[in-house]
Amino acid sequence: MSNENRKITIKDVAREAGVSISTVSNALNNVNVLHPDTKERILEVARRLNYTPNLNGRNLKAGATGVLGLFLGAIRGPYYGELSDSIYNACKDNGYELEIFLSYDARHIMANIMGHRVDGAIILNGAIGSDQVEVLKNQGIPTVYIDRILVGDKSSSVVFDSYNGGQKVARFLLELGHKRFMFIEGEVTNYDAGERKKGFFDELKKAGITVSDDYILRGEFERKAAYDSVTEFLDSGKPLPDAVFAANDLSAIGASEAFRDGGVSVPDQVNVIGCDDIELTRLVSPSITTIRTFFEKQGVIAVDKLVKMINGESGELITLNGRIIPRESTKAKDS
Repeated sequence: MSNENRKITIKDVAREAGVSISTVSNALNNVNVLHPDTKERILEVARRLNYTPNLNGRNLKAGATGVLGLFLGAIRGPYYGELSDSIYNACKDNGYELEIFLSYDARHIMANIMGHRVDGAIILNGAIGSDQVEVLKNQGIPTVYIDRILVGDKSSSVVFDSYNGGQKVARFLLELGHKRFMFIEGEVTNYDAGERKKGFFDELKKAGITVSDDYILRGEFERKAAYDSVTEFLDSGKPLPDAVFAANDLSAIGASEAFRDGGVSVPDQVNVIGCDDIELTRLVSPSITTIRTFFEKQGVIAVDKLVKMINGESGELITLNGRIIPRESTKAKDS
C-alpha cells in the first residue's frame, strides 16, 4: 500500500504537531485543558493531513462538532429566556445541540469560538467589538449577530427594524394628540435601544417637537430602574409628559407602576408604551400598549441562517418589522 493511500493515524498528527498522542486526543475531543492556540494548531495539522477519526460521527475534516453556540452578555428579563428557548428548539429541528455561553470577557468568548467548540456562533454580546468581529470574519467562522448589522461572506445579521419601530411609536402617539413626551432609555450600548430612541426622536422632530434632557430617563431595560427613574422625576415637580415611550416592556411596566404609586393615572393623565410584547404586558393593569417585535421568530431565523452558512451559503441582512399592539395604557388625549 502506498503512503498516498495509507490511513493517517493519531500518531501521525501528534508527530507532525510536535505533541503527545494524549494532547492530540484532548484537542480532538474538546477537552478544556489546552491553550486555544495549541488546540487550533493541532486541529489545523489534523485537517491538513486529512485525519478523520470516528468521534461519534464527528467529521474533523469538515470541522463539525454538531454544536452551535449562543453567546450572551446577560440573561435578565423575558426577552433572553424566550429568545434562547426559540434558538434551542430551532437547533433541535436542525439536528444540532446548543451551548449557551454567558460571559462579558471577550477573550473567553473568542477562545470558545476559535477553539472549535462550536460549528458556528450566534452573538448577542457587547463584549465582542470590532477587533473580535474582524478576527471572526478573517477566520471564516459562521456567525450570526442579533444586536448589530454586520454582513459578510460568513457573517449575517438578524435584527429588528428598531428605528422604524421608534418612528411608529411617535406617529401613533402624535395621532392620539399628545405633545409632550418622555423617553426611558435601555442599555446605552444596546443597538435596539439606540435605534428606537433615534427613530422616535427623528419622527418627533419632523412634527416640530424636541424632548429635553429632563424627560430622557434611565431605564436599563429593567422594571426597577425605570420605576426609580420615574419616581425621582415625579418628586422633582416637573410638568407631566403626555406620553412615555420606554425602550422595552419591562421599563414600560416599571414606569406605569411608578406613575400609579405617585398618584398619576395611566392612561388618563399619562400614556405609556413599551416594546417587545412580552406576556406580562397583557397581565398587568392597565395592560401595556407595545410593539410586537417577534423575537421568537428572530431566534428561529438566526439558527436557520447560521446552518445555511455552515453549509456554504453567504451571509445576509435579515430585518424584522414590528407592529403596534394598542392596549389600555394609551388613549386619545382629551381636548
